[in-house]
Amino acid sequence: MPPSYAPPGQLWLLPQAEQEGLDLDHRTVIDVVERAYRALREGGSDNPVKTIIDDPDHRSLSYSMVARDAGSGTVCFKAVYEFDPRRGRDGYRFHSFVFLVDDTTGAPIALMDVVKLGPLRSSATTALLARAACPDARTALVVGTGVQGQAALPMLVAAMPELERLQVFGTYPEGLRAVQDSVGGREVEIVEDLRRAAGGADIVIGAAGLSVTDEVRRDWMKPGSVAVLLGYGVHADVCHGADHRIATDTAQMHATCDDLRDADGSLPRVDAQLPDILLGLAPARRRPEDVVFAYNSGMAVTDAALGRYIADLALAAGRGDKVDFW
Repeated sequence: MPPSYAPPGQLWLLPQAEQEGLDLDHRTVIDVVERAYRALREGGSDNPVKTIIDDPDHRSLSYSMVARDAGSGTVCFKAVYEFDPRRGRDGYRFHSFVFLVDDTTGAPIALMDVVKLGPLRSSATTALLARAACPDARTALVVGTGVQGQAALPMLVAAMPELERLQVFGTYPEGLRAVQDSVGGREVEIVEDLRRAAGGADIVIGAAGLSVTDEVRRDWMKPGSVAVLLGYGVHADVCHGADHRIATDTAQMHATCDDLRDADGSLPRVDAQLPDILLGLAPARRRPEDVVFAYNSGMAVTDAALGRYIADLALAAGRGDKVDFW
């Protein structure tokens, strides 16, 4: 019997403050996200391509997404609004939420702030892509020290505990310290020479923001490595020059990666998608020496699955507020 989240006519609100301190386990988060991807092929889930409004003057960036996670029986509606996404006006604002509904009963679950849910599911997806493409990796480099950069290494280490060397490249001292503090008990080396660091890394994660000034190039990367792009920090020539290209979803990639297009507007072929890779239906690489490019575009089906997981933890902990709404 599904739990009761709020009485009829009421809506359960879960702001970020009410989600802090929940007993979130990174390995469990990875498992939840992996099951959501698998269910897109074998469980009846659905994830239409996101709708995007990108202001020509880069004043704001807005998008909405809807998905159904069959595994948890959850429908998710997600909305995101960023003001000054390129940090050019010194007025950056970010607002995002998901509305979750139990698709087995038709009852609302919660309206949740997802300022941390988004980086959680994105970093879990990055870990799945990296582990699939480079399972024997020993060195990982993160480019970027914002929210996504700070979430990347803890999740990667949870998925690949055999990693020996962790590195970060960035320009903000506070962000660099936050990345170093993000992996308890593990040393994170701050690198100043991005080209040299990228040339020695098995895994490169592009998690920087729009204002990034340095990006990893294709000819910097060593044979057998993988570059996972979920923000910025990996140049478009890595995508075009890679030996093998994988993505969370090809259609989603084509909708969100205009900055990767060639001068004629073209994109190279995507060789495999993550759900098929996880199910053993497509390879994450063809040859050991391949340089792999992996595109991590957020998919609402993972917001649905992970949002439901967090909501259940919050319910058990007595968190949130119920308000009259309908």
